[in-house]
Amino acid sequence: MPVTFRILSSRALVYVRYEGFAELQESFDAFAAYARHPDCHPGQRQFVDLTAITGVERNFVKIMELQAVKAEVFVAHGQQTLVAYYAPSDLARNAAALAARAWDGVSGVVARIFDTEEAALAFLGQAETRVADLVAKAT
Repeated sequence: MPVTFRILSSRALVYVRYEGFAELQESFDAFAAYARHPDCHPGQRQFVDLTAITGVERNFVKIMELQAVKAEVFVAHGQQTLVAYYAPSDLARNAAALAARAWDGVSGVVARIFDTEEAALAFLGQAETRVADLVAKAT
């Protein structure tokens, strides 16, 4: 599956990774699995890794629908959610911009795009400068 997630409960952080062509239905399915997971909680920070995408489905209406579904979980009980899109290539930045734009005007979700792991992790309040180190320490 080109969309995977890993909940790092001790950090209140979710690591999401996209690989290959990012289809919206797969994003819906992955988010539904996340929302059903017993370690899913409103306000968990999201690190979205777009380094391995090769393309993205461009259907803004469906993207808005997906973000609405996500918002129900992200901001439940008045929580704020930080979303860091790690997008080190032009393709990844374009995909991240499409997703981040859908959060405009959504109270409680702060989405930013970064071209380095270090900056994205710092935005999410993590001391590590590489995702591999974060995941290794959080296991």
